[in-house]
Amino acid sequence: MGEVSVAYTNGVMPARLNKVVLAYSGGLDTSVIVPWLREKYGCEVVCFTADVGQGVMELDGLEAKAKASGACQLVVKDLRDEFVEDYVFPCLRAGAIYERKYLLGTSMARPVIAKAMVDVAKEVGADAVAHGCTGKGNDQVRFELTFFALNPKLRVIAPWREWDITGREDAIEYAKRHNVPVPVTKKSIYSRDRNIWHLSHEGDVLEDPANEPKKDMFMLSVDPEDAPNQPEYVEIEVVSGLPVAVNGKKLSPASLLDKLNEIGGKHGIGRVDMVENRLVGMKSRGVYETPGGTILFTAARELESLTLDRETIQVKDSLALKYAELVYAGRWFDPLREAMDGFMEKITAKTTGTVTLKLYKGSVTVTGRKSPNSLYRQDISSFENGDVYNQADAAGFIHLYGLPTRVRAMLEQGI
Repeated sequence: MGEVSVAYTNGVMPARLNKVVLAYSGGLDTSVIVPWLREKYGCEVVCFTADVGQGVMELDGLEAKAKASGACQLVVKDLRDEFVEDYVFPCLRAGAIYERKYLLGTSMARPVIAKAMVDVAKEVGADAVAHGCTGKGNDQVRFELTFFALNPKLRVIAPWREWDITGREDAIEYAKRHNVPVPVTKKSIYSRDRNIWHLSHEGDVLEDPANEPKKDMFMLSVDPEDAPNQPEYVEIEVVSGLPVAVNGKKLSPASLLDKLNEIGGKHGIGRVDMVENRLVGMKSRGVYETPGGTILFTAARELESLTLDRETIQVKDSLALKYAELVYAGRWFDPLREAMDGFMEKITAKTTGTVTLKLYKGSVTVTGRKSPNSLYRQDISSFENGDVYNQADAAGFIHLYGLPTRVRAMLEQGI
C-alpha cells in the first residue's frame, strides 16, 4: 500500500480553521478524519457523539480513543427523548411514509444530530463542522441543510468529498502513519444505521434486488416463522394524534417506543424490503426493521378512521407524501415542513382514543378502536331507519349525484 497524501483542491492550501466539531462514532472512518482535519486545516478537533438510541454505542473508552486520534475533547449528548418527541412523533402524526414503505428512521435522526452539533459549535467556539458521510448518499444533504438553516456562517467540511482515501485499506494505512488506534471490531459486511426508531441494512447480498435477505442479518426482530405461536394483544392510547400509553401504562416518548420495539420485535413486526430512490438520483436497496414504529403507524391511522372525515383524510394523506419527501431530503427546518406540521397538529387535535391490535407472526391486525370524538354513529350506520338518516332519501341523492353519468349516456345514445 502506497503513501496516502493530503490532497488540496486545485493544489491550493486551504484556509486554516480554528476549531472543528466532528460527528464522531469511534469507528475507523471518523477516527482517521481527526488527524486529517488537523493536518489539512491546522485546527483543533472537538469530537461529538450523539446517543439517539442506537443501543450499540460503547461510551467506555470513547473519550480516550478520540483524544488518542488527536481530538482536544469529546462531547457526548443523550438525544433520545428529543429525537422521539420532536422528530419521530411529528412524522408519526403526519403519517409521513417515503415511497410507500420507508418510515424515515435515518432521515429523522440526522437533523437532531446536526442541530446538536451546531449547539456544540457555539459552546466551544468552533468555526466549522465536519461529517463522515460519503458523496453518494442522502446523509450529506441532511446534515448540511441543517447546518445551513441553523448557522450559515459555519464552514462545512466533508472529507469524503476532498481526500484521496479510497477505501478501508487506505484508511488503515493513514491511521498507522498518524498513530491513530485502529478499531479492532469485526467489520460488518452490511452498512447499518440504528436508532431508537429503526435499524437499516444495506450492502452485501442486498445489493442485488433479486436476493432474499439472509435470516441472520436481522437484529431487532425475530423471523416471523420463529415468532410465538400465540398472538399478543396490545392497546395503544393516543391523545391529539400522539401516543401516550401502552396497555394502560403512561410512558415517556422514548420509553414508550422502547416498549413497543420489544413487543413488536418478539413477533417479527416491522420488516420492510424496498428499492428506493435516493435524493442524489440513484436507486438503492435497503431492508429496514421498525417494530415499534409499525405498530404506532397502524394505531394512529386506524384511530383517524374514527375521528377524521373523508375530505380531511384525503387532504392529510396528500400532504403526508410531501411531508415525507421534505424529511427524506433533509429539509426538516424548511418553513414549508414547519407550516405543514402546524396543519397536522391542528387537524389531529381530536384524534384521541385507544386502539387494540393483535400481533402475530409478522402481522399487525386491528381488533378494536374507540374515541370520545368518534364520528362513527351506530344509530346512523345501522340498517334500521332513524331520525337522522332515512333510506328513502338516498333515491334523490343518487339521482342528482349520477346526473353527469346519465347526461353522458343520453348524448352517446342519442336520447
